[in-house]
Amino acid sequence: MLSYFSELRYKEVIDVHTGFRLGYICDVEFDDREGCLTSLVTPGKPRFFGLMGREDDYILPWSSIVRVGTDIVLVEVKGEFMRRKRRNRFF
Repeated sequence: MLSYFSELRYKEVIDVHTGFRLGYICDVEFDDREGCLTSLVTPGKPRFFGLMGREDDYILPWSSIVRVGTDIVLVEVKGEFMRRKRRNRFF
């Protein structure tokens, strides 16, 4: 299956153990020294209809990916999901 990075934005991420929907991929983290993807990023849930900002983003390590399908990315995360605020972008 041949895919493009831009197609990742249209894939929904689901945890295989709980069936919890984490949302759609909004970003990826790339290690330029190693030349590989390190993690996928999905946005946090909006607080109070989006008026109070968002919760921290979910950071999903590349090693947690079980399967990448045509519409869905299945992940297996043991314990808590790693979360953090998204860094400001300048582009």
